[in-house]
Amino acid sequence: MVEHVKKESGKRKDDGKRKKYNLTQNVEKEAPYRQMISPAVVDALYERILAILIVGKKYKDPDYSAKQLARDLETNTRYLSAVVNLRFGCNYSSLVNQYRIRDARYLLSDKRTDVRKSMDEISREIGFANRQSFYAAFYKYVGVTPREYRLAHNQSYATIVSERERKRSKKKKEETENIEH
Repeated sequence: MVEHVKKESGKRKDDGKRKKYNLTQNVEKEAPYRQMISPAVVDALYERILAILIVGKKYKDPDYSAKQLARDLETNTRYLSAVVNLRFGCNYSSLVNQYRIRDARYLLSDKRTDVRKSMDEISREIGFANRQSFYAAFYKYVGVTPREYRLAHNQSYATIVSERERKRSKKKKEETENIEH
């Protein structure tokens, strides 16, 4: 199982700036029960996890938990956790979030995605319960915020944002001029 440990007070060592979203680093932890599961059981559970979680897109359901997946696999959460760790190299939450972020990157960069779609809508569509969790996971895996990613990878969105900012700037300038007169 992978255990999360908080980094020192959420600060970067290099420049003293606070790290975004209070990210954690993964620390490998010994779990003796991993060796107790036979390779045949690991293989079978791995295939079924792929079928249910990935192919069946259960990762998009914000209420679909490791406990529910274990029930659907007719196993316990310890076995599920061991297989996810052995085969995917991460814990259940990280596995689910990786697939969600993969979908988010696609939606944020695809020209066919409605550029008026808000980050809240996108986060719900890919399975996050709230925007904060979406932003934190996205930043963890991609290194930039979803908005920054969208601006860099979707020209239509960048044009709309640029136009909005130009209009706001013009309006602010007009308001300032009216106050001065």
